[in-house]
Amino acid sequence: MKRLALSPAQLRAAEVAFWLLLACSFFLAPDHLTLLSQILLFGLFAVSLDMALGYAGILTVGHAAFFGAGAYAAGLLARHGWGEPFTGLLAALLVAGALGYALSYMVVRGADLTRLMITIGVCVLLYELVNRLSGITGGTDGLQGMVVWPVAGLFEFDLFGKTAFVYAYAMVLLMFLLVRRVLRSPFGLALRGIHDNRKRMLAIGSPVESRLRMAYAFSAAIAGVAGALLAQTTQFVGIESISFNRSAEILIILVLGGTGRLYGGLIGAIVYMLVHDGFADLNPEYWMFWLGIFLIAVVMVGRGGIMGVLSRLVRVKEQAR
Repeated sequence: MKRLALSPAQLRAAEVAFWLLLACSFFLAPDHLTLLSQILLFGLFAVSLDMALGYAGILTVGHAAFFGAGAYAAGLLARHGWGEPFTGLLAALLVAGALGYALSYMVVRGADLTRLMITIGVCVLLYELVNRLSGITGGTDGLQGMVVWPVAGLFEFDLFGKTAFVYAYAMVLLMFLLVRRVLRSPFGLALRGIHDNRKRMLAIGSPVESRLRMAYAFSAAIAGVAGALLAQTTQFVGIESISFNRSAEILIILVLGGTGRLYGGLIGAIVYMLVHDGFADLNPEYWMFWLGIFLIAVVMVGRGGIMGVLSRLVRVKEQAR
């Protein structure tokens, strides 16, 4: 099959069109703004996981620990009298980033199976900690009583989800541009090199472990922001936000979209959550069965996820020198 050739300018235009289409969904699907907001937030969460797994090559199955930490950081601030949204995001970023950096000393040094066990163990431990501290976190009932102030002091969160969607869209776009900037920097290129050939990067004197620790911490911080956005837009934090099931779900989303590809997490979130919602409406009793069939079919047909299929259909033209 002949591949479609796109110039860098056409590729940038397609990227702009993608974000404009997401923005236009505010007008095209006004009755589904809550679902659209969650798609954006889980897309950002998947992008954060992709930085650790797809770019740095750190095998982790407990990323919900950082998502939940960010959600509870913003939620506890709002519950105890400080509901300013941007401050809550900053607190979530710092808490999740600090937690990720502390854990990176164990995660980075281990082999793949060790990393799996550590990340799963941390996620389970934090889940039980949140459950035990029910007087602070709400336990299985969730953190309630959050009062999030209007965005910029002007736009209150409404029942229809309009403010929540615009706020989520703006913050997700900002975080995505930040992630893209980091991954295209010399630091991001070094992560690519470490992922492809760690021994060669060590041989040329690259500080492999310190860069992996920074990548893991940055990935955790972005996941924390995604969790805080979910807490603020729903004004509720459920204990499932820090559960292992949430980690497994976001891993499925990333694999569906394609690991190691900038838009894989976002595309995966869009497809997974729309299909999830569609099957739940069509067959409320057996929707998980049909969702499982769909995921197996996609993995069998599309090696490398949806973005992998697109990369085999489209190539970028080399710029003339």
